[in-house]
Amino acid sequence: MSPLLPFRPVPAPILTVPILAVEDLSISFVDRKAVRNISFSINEGETLGLVGESGSGKSATSLAILRLLPPSARLTGRIRFGGSGSHETDLLALPEEAMRRHRGREIAMIFQEPMTALNPVMPVGAQIAEAVRAHDSRISRVALRTKVVEAMHQVGLPEPERRIKDYPHQFSGGQRQRILIAMAIVNRPRLLIADEPTTALDVTVQAQILSLLRSLRETHGLSMLFISHDLAVVSQIADRVAVMQHGSIVEQASARELFLNPQHAYTRKLLSAAPTMTTDRERPLATG
Repeated sequence: MSPLLPFRPVPAPILTVPILAVEDLSISFVDRKAVRNISFSINEGETLGLVGESGSGKSATSLAILRLLPPSARLTGRIRFGGSGSHETDLLALPEEAMRRHRGREIAMIFQEPMTALNPVMPVGAQIAEAVRAHDSRISRVALRTKVVEAMHQVGLPEPERRIKDYPHQFSGGQRQRILIAMAIVNRPRLLIADEPTTALDVTVQAQILSLLRSLRETHGLSMLFISHDLAVVSQIADRVAVMQHGSIVEQASARELFLNPQHAYTRKLLSAAPTMTTDRERPLATG
């Protein structure tokens, strides 16, 4: 885990209209309940940090929003998606064809592990182009290339006109993460789900990716669900934070309030488990 950094204030969102509202969501696999009646919302232009240890239900929640869980998963509750000037929709009630029109265009996701999330035998430009063609099959080759190069420029990839035909192994880990972000934003989604986007990266590259996500949020007016087990990372990007334990949300608060005055015992343990420059190395970190 990265050292817990001083809280970085994030500009408050201009609008307070929920773009996503999860209500009493439960997820079960056969006889095991992975997520238990959780509720949270994300306002337009806001970043919500969803934190908790591995196995707490964070990734299952994100996959439920996009309806990417396997057929064996049983979901109950509501996931309302809309926002100002848009018709509100219950994503769990949509037919698959209608959900496919939302997935990748209205709501996009940055998946974990940039080293393995990309197809190793396909040029990166073609992989970004696939995300465009999925929602605009009639786009011309010239317009498609322009859109792909623009997305690569926006995420800070060097010389995209030249490197559009390169393969994933020709890029560093941080650059591969930028490629995944380009795939996510190329269709200008309104909600971005970032599932542990900095976990496999060193601290310096983490800071670069966080800076990029903040910049994209401001440029495109993105709302974001940022999922991580790393409180140091979340403290640098989230407006509000929801803490998950054993499939339940045990605490929700503004980022400043949660980091300065945590109310739940589990939240306090998470914070105590993050070493800082002043941590007494003779004492064990908090566990359990």
